Amino acid sequence: MNAQSPATKEDEQPQVVTRILFIYDCSNSMNARWQSDTKINISKQLISKILDSLKETPNLELALRVYGHQRQYPPIDCSDTRLEVPFAKNNAQVIIRRIRSLVPRGGTPIAYSLEKAADDFPDCENCRNVIILITDGIEECAGDPCLASEYLQRRGIALKPFVIGIGKDFGEAFGCVGKYFDAAEESQFLDALNFAISEALESTTAQVNLFDANNKPSETNVNMTFYDQKSGAIKYNYVHTINSRGVPDTVTLDPLITYRMVVQTIPPVAVDSIELIPGKHNIIAADAPQGLLRVVMNGSQSSTAKTTPCIIRRNESLETINVQNVNYEERYLVGRYDIEILTLPRINLYGIQVNQSTITTVEIPMPGIAVIQKAMEGQGFLFVESNNQLTLIRNMDEKNKQETLNLQPGRYRVIVRSKYVNRSAATIERTFTIESGKTMFVKL
Repeated sequence: MNAQSPATKEDEQPQVVTRILFIYDCSNSMNARWQSDTKINISKQLISKILDSLKETPNLELALRVYGHQRQYPPIDCSDTRLEVPFAKNNAQVIIRRIRSLVPRGGTPIAYSLEKAADDFPDCENCRNVIILITDGIEECAGDPCLASEYLQRRGIALKPFVIGIGKDFGEAFGCVGKYFDAAEESQFLDALNFAISEALESTTAQVNLFDANNKPSETNVNMTFYDQKSGAIKYNYVHTINSRGVPDTVTLDPLITYRMVVQTIPPVAVDSIELIPGKHNIIAADAPQGLLRVVMNGSQSSTAKTTPCIIRRNESLETINVQNVNYEERYLVGRYDIEILTLPRINLYGIQVNQSTITTVEIPMPGIAVIQKAMEGQGFLFVESNNQLTLIRNMDEKNKQETLNLQPGRYRVIVRSKYVNRSAATIERTFTIESGKTMFVKL
């Protein structure tokens, strides 16, 4: 689900479909008394009431999986679960009729039912999958409902399930499975079911405050990627905006997802484990103070300057976080950076400070040009000479008798030997000096 700009009818994206799978407990214990009637009769009546209210809901598909209804208990059958009504539009009445016909018989294979639910959701690129588990007991087989739920979420098959416990508080057992609602009384069951349905169908709003170095939410115009923290799937991309009232703009998010937000600054800023409060306007905060960095080649507007790349790294780090060209501005988080400028020879600058909302300018000399001409083909080596030390900066092209190079100002030495002479004593060398903006011809 990505943020979209206003579109024509031809460009409109398909509406997101919410698919709710009810996993319903029809085990033998549902025959027990619960206040005004049996658990099975009360739950059938209340679920039917809720389903009837959903008949006209657009972009909604429902399905029903039941466990504990096919085999008599005892003995317990830990594979007693079945998809009774598959996903379809406008099938609330079909599910109501099937629920009314159910007779509680067996045990409670919750984990296995959750595992089988993975196959209940047909492939869909524009669907959000929700599970509502209704049970009056805990796992009776060898499965682990927590692991089964984790599997569904990590694979992106379904969002964090809702669990409604009938007649008793099972929060300790089901807190790891999903969002748990205690329905010890009939009225609580209806409230819990209404709340779960409401959360399943509604999106909620949020604003992202990107704080500068002065702890003010002034940073903006950067992309924010929202990932499902469980599955790693990309759910939304929004380019941050400050609206006409001077505050961060509102975005719409699915409240059932735990998010990992990455603010795509350089380097990026990540905020993990973001949980939204449904029906509320949520505030998400991230520290993202930024300033500008510009590397300038003095006196040069040539194509050489514009295509000279600079490798940017965090100070005292080997990881490259960006490559920008000379004479170009780029925004970075406030901090210190090391810059490797790919001139010939390379220029290395360390600990360059980028400050809040200012431009840090790094100046480098304009290069000169060396035209190196060889009388013969052969091995050649170009060195920069400094403090009586030679540093190799280039192996010359063996077959090319002339090379034109852009070199930084300094003292150089070129050393060659004809490929037709097999004596080291035949080595030829020349020393020359490069000045900014000037051309030097070096003949060998």
